[in-house]
Amino acid sequence: MNTLKAFSKASTGLHLVKNVAIFGRSSSDVIHPPEEQVITIPRPKTRENEPLHQRKARLIYQSRKRGMLENDLLLSTFVAKHLNQFTVDQINTYDELINGPSNDWDIYYWASEVKEIPIEYNTDVMDLLKLHCKNLNKESRIRQPDL
Repeated sequence: MNTLKAFSKASTGLHLVKNVAIFGRSSSDVIHPPEEQVITIPRPKTRENEPLHQRKARLIYQSRKRGMLENDLLLSTFVAKHLNQFTVDQINTYDELINGPSNDWDIYYWASEVKEIPIEYNTDVMDLLKLHCKNLNKESRIRQPDL
């Protein structure tokens, strides 16, 4: 068992309080990081054979709960407007879009045309999202649509 000396600061300075026991650890227990850092971004789990109504419900939820208000408002209003008219291919494309990039800011910047859209996400669904983001009809989008 190793011990460390713990100190407390009193008005007269530092004073030895007591020996503090560190159980089960010694200086040789230091864990060093690997030489080469490998960072893998987890991919969303595949949901094969997910019923269409369940998939739409999941996409509505995921569009509303992004973690940043800008995308919550943008994507929830987009889905409320377009999801029911989407084909199965468009639903797949939208699913890949919102579950693919590792950074929600990327989606926001692509939709608002601040950043160039990567080829794999430059689709008809992204074109609709960019148009929706422009808000040409000047719709109020200060809250998410009712469920």
